Amino acid sequence: MAKGDPGVTSRGRRAAPRSKRAADAGGPELVQLLTPEGERIESALGPDGTEYRVDFTDEEYRGLYRDLVLVRKLDAEATALQRQGELGLWASLLGQEAAQVGAGRALRTQDMAFPTYREHGVLYCRGIDPIMPLGLFRGVDQGGWDPNEFKFNMYTIVIGAQTLHAAGYAMGVAMDGKTGGDDGEAVIAFFGDGATSQGDVNESFVWASVFNAPLVFFCQNNQYAISEPLERQTRVPLYKRAGGFGFPGVRVDGNDVLASYAVTRHAMDNARHGQGPSLIEAYTYRMGAHTTSDDPTRYRIASEVEAWQAKDPIARMKAFLTKQQIVDESFFADVDEQARTESVHLRERVLAMPDPQPVTMFDHVYPNGSPELDEQREQFSKYMASFEGSAH
Repeated sequence: MAKGDPGVTSRGRRAAPRSKRAADAGGPELVQLLTPEGERIESALGPDGTEYRVDFTDEEYRGLYRDLVLVRKLDAEATALQRQGELGLWASLLGQEAAQVGAGRALRTQDMAFPTYREHGVLYCRGIDPIMPLGLFRGVDQGGWDPNEFKFNMYTIVIGAQTLHAAGYAMGVAMDGKTGGDDGEAVIAFFGDGATSQGDVNESFVWASVFNAPLVFFCQNNQYAISEPLERQTRVPLYKRAGGFGFPGVRVDGNDVLASYAVTRHAMDNARHGQGPSLIEAYTYRMGAHTTSDDPTRYRIASEVEAWQAKDPIARMKAFLTKQQIVDESFFADVDEQARTESVHLRERVLAMPDPQPVTMFDHVYPNGSPELDEQREQFSKYMASFEGSAH
């Protein structure tokens, strides 16, 4: 689904003062185009004076809402599957849907994305079958897809490693002369607030900066690096770290899908035109556990979660659509039914996944095989065959 470019919007009210926008967000000053109550803000200013706005058709607004609901429902189904023993682990994106859908829809066809293990919403927006990462977490495959086909790299489990991959790829894009115009390629790297303490991330900032790489660093600040709160990670807002590396940074309301889109599209377009890297801090909140092996009640209080529930990204988009009379109740019912149907289908497909034969671990090591690999496969096959008919 194509989305409209940032521009003059046909719906909305005059922009509120920046201090008012910060108060609406219930947190630090940030770019916001949709308040938690669903009130539309015409434009918002970034820290460098950049004006952000969007111009969407009614159908595009409806499409964004549909994305948010479907992504959340599929994510909830995966969490339920893990709780029932059908997945080994799952990293939920609950609460972060707007940041991911906004950023995912802001990418152009030629752009390349480098995710962590939680970017299910971006994956969905890039057109990848949502069952693909479930094979990884079920342990039946390596969770692979063709990054070149979807312009979306495979999930990265090692914290922060994907930022170095993205920096190298973006440097290659620049060296290949693929920047400098509207058809240029830009790269985006996703990571969390905790990853900003990793050496890999800071090293990628250095490389991207000095080589003027067409790379957008997209940090989803969900307030907790597993169990460590943000104040244990940094003494300054994360987006301000960009200045020390020589490129711009901006903080956006990560629960606002419109602002997330506008800020990401602007940063990516700057990158593709040869203006170098930038850092986006999407200020959001992880409503659930870090992963299904985590118990967030041990390190945060219920009142904090309740306060962020009032900023729910889906609720605010629903309120906006209702206030602007862009939809009726039948639309919401249809979206909910579509989400239910797709989640049931996803569950059925996961349960139908065949258990792989151990020898298949050799299948995709090299594209054309190798004598050494063939020898290892043969030895392993003989070893497995030795158990047949035995008491082992």
